[in-house]
Amino acid sequence: MKSGLFWRTFLLLSFLTGLSMASWIGMINVFQRGPQAEQTAELLVSVVTLTKAALTHSAPDLRTELLFELVSNEGIRILTLEPDDKVEPPPSNALMPEIAAMVRQRLGKDTRFSRKVNDMPGFWVSFDIDGDKYWLMLERDRLAGLTRVQWLGWATVVGALSLLGAALISTLINRPLARLTAAARSIAQGKRPSPLPEKGSQEIIEANRSFNQMVDDLQQLEKDRAIILAGISHDLRTPLARMQLEVEMANLPQEAREGMQSDIAQMDAIIGQFLDFARPTEAATFVPVDLSELLEDCAHAAARLPDVRIATAIEPGIHVPANGTDLRRVINNVIENARRYGKNPGADITEIDIACQVKMTGHGRRAVVEIGDHGVGVPEDQIQLLLRPFTRLDSARGQANGAGLGLAIVERVITRHNAELQVRNRDGGGLVLQFSFPLAS
Repeated sequence: MKSGLFWRTFLLLSFLTGLSMASWIGMINVFQRGPQAEQTAELLVSVVTLTKAALTHSAPDLRTELLFELVSNEGIRILTLEPDDKVEPPPSNALMPEIAAMVRQRLGKDTRFSRKVNDMPGFWVSFDIDGDKYWLMLERDRLAGLTRVQWLGWATVVGALSLLGAALISTLINRPLARLTAAARSIAQGKRPSPLPEKGSQEIIEANRSFNQMVDDLQQLEKDRAIILAGISHDLRTPLARMQLEVEMANLPQEAREGMQSDIAQMDAIIGQFLDFARPTEAATFVPVDLSELLEDCAHAAARLPDVRIATAIEPGIHVPANGTDLRRVINNVIENARRYGKNPGADITEIDIACQVKMTGHGRRAVVEIGDHGVGVPEDQIQLLLRPFTRLDSARGQANGAGLGLAIVERVITRHNAELQVRNRDGGGLVLQFSFPLAS
């Protein structure tokens, strides 16, 4: 979730915040420029006027003491302006032309400005007393506003706070969607999720309420389906049993009897597939199951068939959380599917390889089961079709009876066991089904 909607929301909010900050700084520069220039000019005029008045009206013998007081207490230095003074231009910033114009309007057109006189840094302004010219120096700190470093510091602080706010808002917006996604994933795995909280904005409340109602409806549907399936099993298999008995007792030719018995067995197998496909696998029934022993039992049972050859490579003592009955049904279903569709080319036998070991996967340590045959395999572009209900690839895997639910049942049960299923062709021919189960703790 975070790699998708969260980051898109976060980046959008960050962009809008940055745009707002840039606009805010621009507005401050526009609206603050005039008042700041006027305030600085007023300060310079006031200092020069007061200093000029103090020097003019002070006793000659006290002027030295007055100059000392100005330097030590006010940071104001007074020097005589000499024609050979080494003068550098005033500071080059956007406010200086406006400040100079305002000060010259008040103090005279001959007023000069400098940032350094005789290698002495400061903010220098010239003035005259009875025709004598002087320099007045103010410390730059008294005139400087925010420096670029200070602006950068404040912008960094505000930007960091804005990004934190954007992340918080994105999290609050996406949290209900994350809950909804997790709940939907639980339903896909055959679990019943906890009810979603019906609080927040009206849209979130309505969505969560509708989802909770859907979960309740699905649970009721599962219960109704179980009742219907029980009735189907009884109502269909009872007539099939009577038909089987009547065929046995009827005076029919042996070929006709065997054909009818084969049709009845096929119908019974199809009904069994429907029941297996619809039967729920509840996570509450999971217990630690010895997968190694279960595979060995299924392999020994299949090896008794005359047209099957089994080769095993099973690591002992592997336990997984599972419903043992459903897991055994899945393994037998895969072996039967391989027996029917994966016969060796040009032979009437099926070689089946069964392997199981603990491996490190992208989800950590898992029990990996592989069941493969040595048949003709399946075209690569049709492998995923094998897992769809009511799909049979007879052209690729030979003819067989059934409703096309075998691997669909396997995929359904495996998914509800929190396991992963992969189907692929094996090198040298044949099809391999790989299951990856979480280990029992």
